[in-house]
Amino acid sequence: MELIYLDNAATTSIFPEVVLVMQETLKENYGNPSSVHAVGRTAKAKVESARKYIAQQLGAQPQEIIFTSGGTEGDNTILQGAVQYLGVKHIISSPIEHHAVLHPLTHMAAQGLITLHMVKVLPNGFPDMHDLDRLLTSIPDKKLVSLMHINNEVGSMIDLNAVGDLCHQHNALFHSDAVQSIGHYQLQLGELPLDFAVASAHKFHGPKGVGFMYVRKKTGLGGLLLGGAQERGMRAGTEAVHNIVGMEEALRMSYQTLDEDTAKLKELKSYCLSALQEALPGTVFNGACYDMNLSTHTLVNARLPFDEKKAQLLTFHLDLQGICCSKGSACQSGSESGSHVLQTLLSPNENKFPSLRFSFAATNTKDEIDKLVSVLAAYAKS
Repeated sequence: MELIYLDNAATTSIFPEVVLVMQETLKENYGNPSSVHAVGRTAKAKVESARKYIAQQLGAQPQEIIFTSGGTEGDNTILQGAVQYLGVKHIISSPIEHHAVLHPLTHMAAQGLITLHMVKVLPNGFPDMHDLDRLLTSIPDKKLVSLMHINNEVGSMIDLNAVGDLCHQHNALFHSDAVQSIGHYQLQLGELPLDFAVASAHKFHGPKGVGFMYVRKKTGLGGLLLGGAQERGMRAGTEAVHNIVGMEEALRMSYQTLDEDTAKLKELKSYCLSALQEALPGTVFNGACYDMNLSTHTLVNARLPFDEKKAQLLTFHLDLQGICCSKGSACQSGSESGSHVLQTLLSPNENKFPSLRFSFAATNTKDEIDKLVSVLAAYAKS
């Protein structure tokens, strides 16, 4: 059976070229980057070369790029570090953030370390800017705003300039989880009104277990992992040189074909939207994913006109047909409580219908969309 992988927002397949670069690094550059001998210095040079490339590609300074194990570690380090080192007492976020943001925030709030404020979210998945302004105005103490650039479930893409400018007008720090955008959009972090951002390599065809934080210089943020002085004291622990080099190569390849891939993905997404509505009348698209200007071109979140009985077996049926997709964030796939994003954006009546997220890579084809739609249409009639 042909496998159709439409869950690229959860993770992407690793580029074969990245695997080769990582294999070579594992064999040839096995030294500890903290060692002062020649083998260690060679490994260190690989790490710093990757840091320099990533910084140049994203309009940052090399010292502003801190390597981590991925998005979750980056979000936790920034949010908890802002409280521990920067004196932040109030954090404003939204109820549709990734749990890598929501869980540390609710944990710190429960411990009495911060006061947590939730900005209102509009039905299309965007923060209510008037409410954000109200919250920022009402908080005189040191504060931070944490809002993701692209929502990982419905694809809504906030205006980083608008949010960041508003934050800085009120002397608030601004952190954005950019896991779904770095590698897919040409962000210039140094030119944006951002203080902190995070990325994860496995979202742009790199290895799992590695990512990076962008920490604007002179913020004063400290690290959570204590031990050695690696990563300028921001992240103790021996660097995974092969993963870092693999991430560099994956990012390089992603940006080399960015324009071509973006055009293909926009066409594929538009085709998917039309095909679903034509084959399954009554299909509704959640958030703003129907609008290419307001959402990422990498995903569609569709609410399908199936009754409760059919909804229960829908993802199981698709899996049997070799189609990989998601009911929501992959990080929530084992939860019976459903998507916290859709619970926020949809009414209880709307949530009675099953919603599926189809997320694309440049390797996906219209033929695969045709197969998906054909399977869904046949299931609707069964």
